Amino acid sequence: MRETTDHIVDLIERLGRIARSAQHAEGMKPAQWEALRFLARANRFSRTPGALADFLSSTRGTVSQTLIALDKKGLIKRKANLGDARIKQLELTKEGRAIVNRDPLHMLEKAVASVGEEPGLAENLERILRNIIHQHGNRPFGVCLACRHFRCDGASSHARGPHRCMLSGEPLSDVDSNQICREHEARAA
Repeated sequence: MRETTDHIVDLIERLGRIARSAQHAEGMKPAQWEALRFLARANRFSRTPGALADFLSSTRGTVSQTLIALDKKGLIKRKANLGDARIKQLELTKEGRAIVNRDPLHMLEKAVASVGEEPGLAENLERILRNIIHQHGNRPFGVCLACRHFRCDGASSHARGPHRCMLSGEPLSDVDSNQICREHEARAA
């Protein structure tokens, strides 16, 4: 059967509905799970309420309410930004990291793994996502390693090196380098 655009969109929509439904686990709401997932994957420069709002394509007010709920549940903590006291840095607590490990979307990961990775599927989905993000004028976000500002300064794995973000001038650890950033700009091909 030839896949039609309508059929593919229907499948994506159904998967989205199932994923949203599953995210009512552990007394949480889908937006709360999305925030926790973002904080688990974002680099230290992007773990702010503003970056979270941009990533979720949400309003600052909606994100603020989500963060208040997560804070009350003891899943996040807010810290003052050393460079700018007006900006709050967000961190997962030990409990927050534990709940992310029980993420209900792991069922989707298992389902994808059970059918095997289709060659090109991830790349095609990323292209679709980038296209929609561009149409809406949103930030693309992306992994530091794939950013035009990323520089590898060596081959060691020091806590705060051997890499560097040339936009901020900040050193990046190996962990930082594999996390998502709001300032991501794809490298030229």
